Amino acid sequence: MVTLRYDVDRDELAALLDDEPRYRVDQVWTGLHEQLAGPAELTSLPKRLRERLATALPEGLTPVTEAIADDGDTVKWLWTLRDGARVETVLMRYPDRSTVCVSSQAGCAMACGFCATGQAGFSRHLTSGEIVEQVVRAARRARDDGHRLGNVVFMGMGEPLANFDATWSAIHRIHDDLGLGARRITVSTVGIVPGIRRLAAADLPVNLAVSLHAADDELRDRLVPINRRYPLSVLASACADHVAVTGRRLSFEWALIDGVNDRPVDATRLATYARDLRAHVNLIPLNPTPGYPTRGTPRAGVRAFRDRLRDLGVNVTVRDTRGRDIDAACGQLAAGSRLADPVRRDREDPRRTR
Repeated sequence: MVTLRYDVDRDELAALLDDEPRYRVDQVWTGLHEQLAGPAELTSLPKRLRERLATALPEGLTPVTEAIADDGDTVKWLWTLRDGARVETVLMRYPDRSTVCVSSQAGCAMACGFCATGQAGFSRHLTSGEIVEQVVRAARRARDDGHRLGNVVFMGMGEPLANFDATWSAIHRIHDDLGLGARRITVSTVGIVPGIRRLAAADLPVNLAVSLHAADDELRDRLVPINRRYPLSVLASACADHVAVTGRRLSFEWALIDGVNDRPVDATRLATYARDLRAHVNLIPLNPTPGYPTRGTPRAGVRAFRDRLRDLGVNVTVRDTRGRDIDAACGQLAAGSRLADPVRRDREDPRRTR
């Protein structure tokens, strides 16, 4: 079985190099994580050792395509994994920071119909090393462009809390070895309550973002099917515990869908739910995907929904949409999948049932 470069921990690396001087372990570990270098670039090592490491610890991600948008401020990579599965990673540069959006699974089993990843279905979990390598690749690109990677968000393909062990191992590597603080790491979830509780009990107080999209169970059951297992009241309890234990601000993500969850009653319900948890709300006009028949709320409707939330005492922002023209925006990551049946019966226009 092949061991990927960022799947080994320090003890495993030491075992691999047990016939080398002990200081070589530190050299290699520092090179991989602090210098963001591959074995061939570690010129302080003997050539034979560089070649040995390149063979023993291959990269897990092979680039397929790179797409650039927003005048170079958004970069999306499509990677092939060693078993042929594909994932995507997005690097976004802002005036004050650079953020990488990483995938935690190839595909997704949560079946949110408005999300391209959910439409494509689930392939497999990523290993912690495959997650970490996405961050390393993005950090290298940011550095090469004269910037420093400042934030990691688990908002790419997949449900991070359904792959908790690998996600948490990757978070520790990002925190401990790549040097990003816990407040710079955000885990997004559609509402996997056991995972939220594990996250609250863990030893790093990372940020939590919940993809909410509806604040009544009837509508959320349709938009986010996991709500049938963990309804809003149960989700609220877990979120409250996370806030109490970590002291971190909770965020709700709300994809605004025209005529579905952008009505005044939706704003009122969301305000009640968010105020009780002192949550911040990120509004995201729904980005188009081939497999969902309903479009995002027009700009005027987005502004009206935002203003109503503000009038109701909610801290709210409208997320800057990045990379829409390269299918890199929220909900658009599908690893190049072609959706053969773009309007399946279980993804009919939700307005028909209102």
